[in-house]
Amino acid sequence: MKKAQIFGAIIASFFLSFGLTEVFNPVVHADSNKEIVFWNPFTGPDGTSMQKLVNEYNKTNPEYKVKNVSLTEADMYSKIPTIVNSKKGIPDLQIVHVERIKDYVNNGLLDNYNPYLDDFSDINKSNYVPEAWNNGAYKGKRYGVPLDIHTTFMYYNKALVKKYAPHALDDNIVTFDEIKAAGEKSQKDGITGLGLTWWKPNFLSLYGQLGGQLTKDGKNPNLNNQTSRKVLQIYKGLYDKKITSQDGQDPMQLFLTNKEIFFPEGIWMNNQIKESDVKYGVTNAAQLSDDPDKMVNWSSSHQFVLLKQPKRDKAKTEATLKFLSWVRTNSLEWAKAGQNPATLAITKDKEYRKMQQSFLLTDKTEQESLKIFNYRYNGYLADYLDRYAYDSVFGKTSISSYLNKLQNTVQDEVDAQMTD
Repeated sequence: MKKAQIFGAIIASFFLSFGLTEVFNPVVHADSNKEIVFWNPFTGPDGTSMQKLVNEYNKTNPEYKVKNVSLTEADMYSKIPTIVNSKKGIPDLQIVHVERIKDYVNNGLLDNYNPYLDDFSDINKSNYVPEAWNNGAYKGKRYGVPLDIHTTFMYYNKALVKKYAPHALDDNIVTFDEIKAAGEKSQKDGITGLGLTWWKPNFLSLYGQLGGQLTKDGKNPNLNNQTSRKVLQIYKGLYDKKITSQDGQDPMQLFLTNKEIFFPEGIWMNNQIKESDVKYGVTNAAQLSDDPDKMVNWSSSHQFVLLKQPKRDKAKTEATLKFLSWVRTNSLEWAKAGQNPATLAITKDKEYRKMQQSFLLTDKTEQESLKIFNYRYNGYLADYLDRYAYDSVFGKTSISSYLNKLQNTVQDEVDAQMTD
């Protein structure tokens, strides 16, 4: 090892030993008292879009300008409890996924908006997508103001649908039965019927369609049951018949090379897919029923929250809400990032209405299909589903073992929190 490297390692060890990690990973503070520090998990293209939106606001010459601070999601979430408990360097505005709000409130990490909303009458339920707005409230108080409601829907290859499922999209609902029928035809030509993509939204969407509940009492998980077993059986049945992509295959690559008919993914992936040569359209996530009133499209929401501060600055907080009020009527830039802003004002924008994801908001029935699975301990459920994903579908473990472990893992985490 070179001397410089050895010296650097010694210095890094010294700072870490004495807890001086901010030297290497500094907390961003306001440059002045007239600045709103805004933390969010938007990096890459999303981060660029958010910075543009912030720049647009700052050009209006507000008394308090916004300082945009984009952090990686894991880093940001690890910092929040630490920085709130330290009572130092707390950002003025924060983005979190809506599913975290309940747990954050119960752990004393958030302030609520209620003392300020009387002066911002436009920030109210009539101006936002109901599913996003309703989930930002907890125990009778408003803790989140929604930026967006992002959804996993389904991309489809136009030529392959025309060849193997010519009538599947007549009603803009593709059922699992229609996918199975198309896949049985297409596999003879080496074409995959359905890509097995991010498991969490795929599992939860179907679980919701079957009437599944993540909890019955708001605390204990309800995951090892006949409904979740049915979800796994449906996917395993399709997998075993080779209707779906197989273990080791890249479903996105299959779709981009015209080797896959249906590709479930987030609306946020649209800009990336647009860069390919594939001719595609978008529709709802795969459904059990062709009844539009029974549709479930898994969704989540980025929400603006106020991290708890030892002494909240009233003037700065009011300035923060002025920014949120401005965002409500100036969200087109966020829509360009492939997102669906949660403000209903966007549905009247002509440019937005031409965007592929817009049908989820401009149509009332579609809007009502958006479902946020807002369980307080959602994070533990998500960790398991992301870690073990399709193991039972791929035959790496039995369905019974998978569900037993899922139930016990989440229950153990819940019990541990109860004893803290």
